[in-house]
Amino acid sequence: MRQLSPPQLHEWLEDSARPRPVLLDVREPWELERCPMPGGPLSMPMRSVPARYLELDRDAEVVVVCHHGARSYQVAMFLEHQGFTNVHNLYGGVAAWAQQVDPAMPTY
Repeated sequence: MRQLSPPQLHEWLEDSARPRPVLLDVREPWELERCPMPGGPLSMPMRSVPARYLELDRDAEVVVVCHHGARSYQVAMFLEHQGFTNVHNLYGGVAAWAQQVDPAMPTY
């Protein structure tokens, strides 16, 4: 698993020449409502990942997102153990995104 900083993810998302990653947001629904991640991520709360991970394309670039990066790290490790090879963890999560990329983003 690779760690990806918020500025690195932002650069990737802005690069139209690069295929867009799947943004897998593993936060709870109330967190998504309070602080939505731009770009229309796929919502899959952490507790649902073991039952739903087969919905993901094993060959796709997947960036796992949570509040501070701990849950997303655990989910990224789980996905790697399931055979996913293109998994990234958003280091620092949406809290770091708000600080480093989008200061207008709501925080919690």
